[in-house]
Amino acid sequence: MSKQSLQKHLWATLWNAIALKANLYDNARNTPRNHRIALTIVLLAALSHMLGSSVILLINRASGQAFFLALLIDGLSIISGYYLWTLVILKVGQWLKPIDPTYGDLLSPIGFAYAPQVFNFLTLIPLLGRPIELVLAAWSLLAAIVATREGLDIKTRQAALICILGWVPIQIAIGFIQLLEQEIANTF
Repeated sequence: MSKQSLQKHLWATLWNAIALKANLYDNARNTPRNHRIALTIVLLAALSHMLGSSVILLINRASGQAFFLALLIDGLSIISGYYLWTLVILKVGQWLKPIDPTYGDLLSPIGFAYAPQVFNFLTLIPLLGRPIELVLAAWSLLAAIVATREGLDIKTRQAALICILGWVPIQIAIGFIQLLEQEIANTF
């Protein structure tokens, strides 16, 4: 597949994921192309979040060392959250009902669910940063519910329960990571 074709597919996937189109998630089994696109979406989400955080760190006049350490932690938290949330969805799904998909099969649909997070750079808007971040997180939760429903072939109510059980701890962890970033910025 050519680079141009891959980029076109990436943008189409982003749009369909943001629009919560169920057929995207239903057909998202872990093919190498879909896995690459899902990982690209998660990396774009991490970079977008890092961009929003970088403005806040600059406003707070973080030193160079603190700035880069906080951004590294920020980016890694988004990426590790993706893998952890996928694992929680799989394990809770297996607990509720014997399921066929593997961890690898769920990586692409959950990666696609991170599409709204690509707009995380908007969190740099003064006074609206945290509300925007919460709206984007809720949007990703809705996308993950659709992805889980389609990926595990279960009812929407079950998918919502599975996703929320993983989403809440991840949101709490993100809050702690943001506090850690502030502490790093103030310490150095």
